[in-house]
Amino acid sequence: MAKTAVVTGASSGIGAATVRALRAGGWDVLAGARRTDHLEQLAGETGCTWKPLDVTDQGSVDAFCDGIEQLNLLVNNAGGARGLEKVADTVDEHWRWMFEVNVLGVARMTRALLPALRASGDGHVITIGSIAGYEAYPGGAGYNAAKFGARAIMDALRLELFGEPIRVTEIAPGLVAGAEFSLVRFDGDEQRAEKVYENTTPLRVEDIAACVAFAAERPSHVNIDLMVVKPRDQARATMVHRGAR
Repeated sequence: MAKTAVVTGASSGIGAATVRALRAGGWDVLAGARRTDHLEQLAGETGCTWKPLDVTDQGSVDAFCDGIEQLNLLVNNAGGARGLEKVADTVDEHWRWMFEVNVLGVARMTRALLPALRASGDGHVITIGSIAGYEAYPGGAGYNAAKFGARAIMDALRLELFGEPIRVTEIAPGLVAGAEFSLVRFDGDEQRAEKVYENTTPLRVEDIAACVAFAAERPSHVNIDLMVVKPRDQARATMVHRGAR
């Protein structure tokens, strides 16, 4: 019998790539996201199933999770950043949204699906964090705080589930192109978003999806607590090599 997985934020980027990677490995995948047209296209391509999901809305989370009785893997991928303001110029709405999706979204989905993960007898929670959850940088305080929060949830969850057959993993990527991350951060400004990746070689969404699949497909007794993944051209969050070597 195929193992079952839920992937949030699956309409594009890392989420969609993760659905593809898991389906290629024989998993039954339920994909969730707000953009249902993208999910329909992904289902046609991969054979996954899908339901609409907004992790910032408890009603949407409840409807999505209804009927899931057993689950082997939850991939908390939905997340994102908004703005690059310094603390002195904080935009409350940006911070509020980042906490809703990156912190409360992870908490809502994990809380809702823990019974199904327990019922499977072999559960796994993988959350896509960020190197921003390990090092702060100017203009990143709101996103830093949210990803530090997501990291804390995973660390506490691992302790709370000690002795139970549920693994807990955080994957913390650095610079990733193709995930719409910068496009969202800069409110759809494509030119500004493209400059983030200019003259460098970032990670691809498929690289992170491969990390998810690798962690998920280890034997049940093997838990990868944390995987930090950066491109060769990145040493720190704001230290990126650009141009010819």
